[in-house]
Amino acid sequence: MRIVRFDGDGGPVRTGCIELGPRGEIVRELGPTGPGAVAGRLDELRLTAPCEPRTIVCVGSNYPCQLEEKRRPWPDRPALFLKAPNAVVGPGEPVRHPREVSRLEYEGELAVVIGTLARDVDESDAMRYVLGLTCANDVTADDWRADGQWTRAKSADTFCPLGPWIETDPGPGPLTLTTRLGEETVQRSDTGAMIFDVPHVLAWVTRWITLAPGDVVLTGSPAGVGPMNPGDRVTVEIEGIGALTNPVVRR
Repeated sequence: MRIVRFDGDGGPVRTGCIELGPRGEIVRELGPTGPGAVAGRLDELRLTAPCEPRTIVCVGSNYPCQLEEKRRPWPDRPALFLKAPNAVVGPGEPVRHPREVSRLEYEGELAVVIGTLARDVDESDAMRYVLGLTCANDVTADDWRADGQWTRAKSADTFCPLGPWIETDPGPGPLTLTTRLGEETVQRSDTGAMIFDVPHVLAWVTRWITLAPGDVVLTGSPAGVGPMNPGDRVTVEIEGIGALTNPVVRR
């Protein structure tokens, strides 16, 4: 099932699921008892971020190709940092490039959306706490890393695009991850290359951080991280999930 959040008529954001109708993809409103009335065609609705995370936990340096590219040592445990919820935007929403930042970077990533309260979970049982998967762009202001803390660099407004929906059944992995800057492919790997897989990451994170439904874990970005500038369009596409596209504008 593909779960979306949408604003079709300027009213409150609603939740739905995507189905194939006689004239293309449609969205049905999704309630406690399951799918309900048809809200409209998918291409008629404005999609928002597919969840509202209270907590966003990110894993750094989780692909061997990025370690090699940046000449970093092999990690013995997942390296964690946080992004703030204010950074979340949905598909099609602009990423705002601060005027004082000379290098704003894209980082295409697989995002895990939590479905059930997760605390101190066992790695062998970790996936039952997952609602589904979506695409993410871990936007980073490289200039601001010099703060010593990554708060500004990772958590400014619009620095965490998510979407376009939550895929609850992406199929067997590994899943190919591709990032495009305009029409140019700038990152390409697959989730099977991750040093720490999703169950391991969830078990590690929840030893200290309780994750609630709707919370998000970003699993790291492969090699090819680079700058994006006002006027660019960045697409993060993951096989079996979908494609998340956001324009970049001057703040």
